[in-house]
Amino acid sequence: MLFDTHAHLNAVQYEQDLEEVIQRAKDEGVSHIVVVGFDRPTIKRAMELTESYDFIYAAVGWHPVDAIDMTDEDLAWIKELASHPKVVALGEMGLDYYWDKSPKEVQKEVFRKQIALAKEVKLPIIIHNREATADILEILKEENAHEVGGIMHCFSGSLEVARQCMDMNFYISFGGPVTFKNAKKPKEVAAAIPLEYLLIETDCPYLTPHPFRGKRNEPSYVKYVAEKIAELRELTFEEVAHITTENAKKIFSISR
Repeated sequence: MLFDTHAHLNAVQYEQDLEEVIQRAKDEGVSHIVVVGFDRPTIKRAMELTESYDFIYAAVGWHPVDAIDMTDEDLAWIKELASHPKVVALGEMGLDYYWDKSPKEVQKEVFRKQIALAKEVKLPIIIHNREATADILEILKEENAHEVGGIMHCFSGSLEVARQCMDMNFYISFGGPVTFKNAKKPKEVAAAIPLEYLLIETDCPYLTPHPFRGKRNEPSYVKYVAEKIAELRELTFEEVAHITTENAKKIFSISR
């Protein structure tokens, strides 16, 4: 069994062949997928997918790139959706200093509001971090995010940063980049962190792992992430699949 903890099957890239993509995931042993919504259209589609497929769950939140667009009504809607039995996390949320659509101060405000909401509804959070590590860590500490914990999505930081995140009750999730030839830091961290904090994901349709890099990603490819981590840790593929699936079930409070 494999658990893809971060997928965007709600993206337009799957409009033509979603059924085939999902069947390939099942054929490769993917037993659970969390589809992440990050604005109005993608959240709506994520919720539709949870209703259509018993092994698909949703995370709902507001992406930092689009923070400037989030209204109080949007936050209230996310709060309402948080009570749905198949909504297992809030996010993805965080900070993105690569794109400049939303000012940094607006991103920080929206991030803090979502952490506060997560604490209110008692759900873990999924963190998007791009070129903003110091501010992410500061806000997580100041907002006592350890109370709900969560996932550092598609982690690319150092082992020291990973340790700080784990100290705040955050799991470390790896996607396609851990399979890339020159991805030194992700490989070092994936090889070193305690197994009880390890998760895998695709972030599909993005960040496709080797040997399909450059093509559209999909949940069935999460096996290549598991294979690479097994190699790095000198474990069997089955051990990594089991450990990461059990970890994901724990953080998302999924019993089946």
